[in-house]
Amino acid sequence: MDELKTIEWKNGKVRILDQVRLPNELVLLEISDHHGIVKAIKEMNVRGAPAIGIAAAFGVVLGIWNASDTDRALFLEKSNKAIDDLKATRPTAKDLFWALDRMRKKLSANLNRPVNEIKIELLKEAQNILENNITNCKRIGRNGAALLPANANILTHCNAGALAMGGYGSALGIVRAAVEQSKKVKVYSCETRPLLQGARITCFELMEDDINVTLICDSAAAYVMSQNLVNAVIVGADRIAANGDFANKIGTYGLAVLAKQHHIPFFVAAPLSSIDFDIKTGKEIVIEKRAPEEITKIGDMEIAPEGVPVLNPAFDVTPHQFISALITEKGVIRPPLFEGLSKQKNKS
Repeated sequence: MDELKTIEWKNGKVRILDQVRLPNELVLLEISDHHGIVKAIKEMNVRGAPAIGIAAAFGVVLGIWNASDTDRALFLEKSNKAIDDLKATRPTAKDLFWALDRMRKKLSANLNRPVNEIKIELLKEAQNILENNITNCKRIGRNGAALLPANANILTHCNAGALAMGGYGSALGIVRAAVEQSKKVKVYSCETRPLLQGARITCFELMEDDINVTLICDSAAAYVMSQNLVNAVIVGADRIAANGDFANKIGTYGLAVLAKQHHIPFFVAAPLSSIDFDIKTGKEIVIEKRAPEEITKIGDMEIAPEGVPVLNPAFDVTPHQFISALITEKGVIRPPLFEGLSKQKNKS
């Protein structure tokens, strides 16, 4: 997967691997203004909480890159407009708001400099967010791999891999690190309805890296656990509350309940940027509701009666009591999670 970059800055444009088209087509989108990044985030061309944050950071740069170097008032207006537009794209992923706050702080810290220099500083900050995410994912991978047995049979949901991050992955980063440590690894990937990120993207990533993966439908997870086919569940997270409750792709909560019933460790892999210390519990996490067509259609094919009411939450919240460990770039946090998260905040 090293040669396939989720997102990069190239000659004044942002290049994104279009994840809507995977696995059948490898299409690179070249985006030249922040409106294109807004569209790409909303339409899931780029997805995964950290990748969304990285894309948004570069979106801020695109918003001001061609602005006049002599009209400071217009430059600031464009900066604020880009940040506000990008913040309004999706509500759940903490990394989106974290990255945009970093960009705003970088802007504020450099306001007394010439406009052309501020542009360069903002670009450097976006590139730092990207590069630091890849480094942190590798640390998450090493920290998580240490928890796995020599023969690791892992169930995962959605895609918390290289394509959901700047690279390498969080949940799949642990898989990759375990393989690099010569552990024998097999992955069961839930298809992840309705947009099939597990089938389309996780399986694509792992097969590209010659890692043993088997695709299952979402409703087969209980069967797989009951047959003793897995000894760990590893998922990512879009937002983590201060008490350890976390939001992830819809269906994650059910897997956590099943894992507890079958006495299987349930691990959450995420960078510290996904933790929202401003909310006490998962009840405060805003859950995005998405279009009915994601459920009533597969591709262009209608699969439901016309006009049927649809409930389509993109995420659910798993209470912290179901988590065996939260794996971050700074280390492994075990219950009681609230104390562990407080310590991590003080370190970061």
